[in-house]
Amino acid sequence: MQNNVLNYLYGTAPKCPDKIAYSDGEVSLTFGEVYKQCRCVGSFLNSKGVYKKPVVIFMRRGPKEIAAFLGTVAGGCFYVPVDEEMPVGRIQLILDNVKSPVIICDRETVEAAKSFNIGDGEIVLYEEISAFPENAAALDRIYSAAIDTDPIYIVFTSGSTGIPKGVAACHRSVIDYIEQLSEILEFNENTVFGNQTPLYFDASLKEIYPTLKFGATAYIIPKKLFSIPTALVEYLNQHKINTICWVVSALTMVSAFGTFKEMKPEYLTTVAFGSELFPVKQLRLWQQAVPNAKFTNLYGPTECTGMCCYYHVEREFEDNELIPVGRPFPNREILLLKEGNVPAGEGEEGEICVRGTAVTLGYYNDPERTAKAFVQNPLNTAYPELIYRTGDIGRYNDHGELVFVSRLDHQIKHMGHRVELGEVEVNIAMLPGVQMAACLYDSARKKIVLYYVGEMSEAELASEARPKLPRYMLPNKIIKLDEMPLTANRKINRVRLKEMYEEK
Repeated sequence: MQNNVLNYLYGTAPKCPDKIAYSDGEVSLTFGEVYKQCRCVGSFLNSKGVYKKPVVIFMRRGPKEIAAFLGTVAGGCFYVPVDEEMPVGRIQLILDNVKSPVIICDRETVEAAKSFNIGDGEIVLYEEISAFPENAAALDRIYSAAIDTDPIYIVFTSGSTGIPKGVAACHRSVIDYIEQLSEILEFNENTVFGNQTPLYFDASLKEIYPTLKFGATAYIIPKKLFSIPTALVEYLNQHKINTICWVVSALTMVSAFGTFKEMKPEYLTTVAFGSELFPVKQLRLWQQAVPNAKFTNLYGPTECTGMCCYYHVEREFEDNELIPVGRPFPNREILLLKEGNVPAGEGEEGEICVRGTAVTLGYYNDPERTAKAFVQNPLNTAYPELIYRTGDIGRYNDHGELVFVSRLDHQIKHMGHRVELGEVEVNIAMLPGVQMAACLYDSARKKIVLYYVGEMSEAELASEARPKLPRYMLPNKIIKLDEMPLTANRKINRVRLKEMYEEK
């Protein structure tokens, strides 16, 4: 029985020690090198008596950061990734929460790490500890003692109070996720991943662990390329990348700005997307550019270990249709609950709740917020069973497929009507000449505020929107941007949009 994510590495490294596991195009690590460095880092932590503790990894995004993650697990600990691109205040809040005894840095980040209050923690250099003498006996004891409910990582998501929430996930949920995802997307030893997400997001699980499982290869694409679509496609082709699992905004940055008229990805066979609603017209551009690729919509919150629902795009969609998130992965169940914890009926909307192995351990050092989101299954009163309440609204369409509608906090009451801001965005994004769109609601002035990037003027957009939307859903204020602010994960940065609106 597999009970430790290191089973993947320990099984693969002896089979293909010289094959590249992870690369950013400049620095590469083979499976043999990942194995060796992982064992050295684990041995170092053991020498310090650090066991079953959070270990902060404060390194530049790249292959060595992944090896540091695995080394932390080899030492019987769990990793907490942070990054220089995070706001300074957020990093300090994370450090205050986990109180890590060790912060692993590289030469590029060590000075930044020294600027934080780390309490009794010790800053160490990866370049040094990755060459620490291996203590095979100690690592074997740690490996034998591990159980599948031990935590493997803590990744921090944004909290509504401004205080980040540290989601703790265990071996069992990660292994289950990787096994199911790999089957759904048909990964194998010939898969070449193109990683888009920062490594401090759980979205990177899709590349990190299947690479180890199959002896595949993952390229960690430089962030700067996502601002230069033609260079990005050139990178995909140069490294013969055939599998990408990106957020929608990253895909749209390529398709919406005419990139495919100049060049197309030559090797893509698998395109998975998620985290945002994908405008159908942008999906069509991708399908036309890579007609032999399989497209899959993925859905899932960090609190449920990566993704928990999927839909293979197998039919044509109308411009105003929402691409479904489909069905749950095997070994998960979706509960759609209305107010009063009543199951939603056919065609009715309800809050998406998840049960099963995918549900993580909760929020680290945060029992109050854990208790609010990780709750007893209200449909089961016979024995303890936790589900996660996502705060997302969903419904089943006429095909019996789950459709993500909106966030609970994106649902507003406007002019006496309930309005989903996501529905406004989808309809605006369908208009010719609109590349990206995002809505806010000014509750004080009772205004729907639309930000967009596109060729048409604000007046032209307002005119084009009128036939598309009922009067109560029409934006009251329209603001054209040269570029949409994005988060580090390339999602639309709604916090920044709100700040921009308040600054006016």
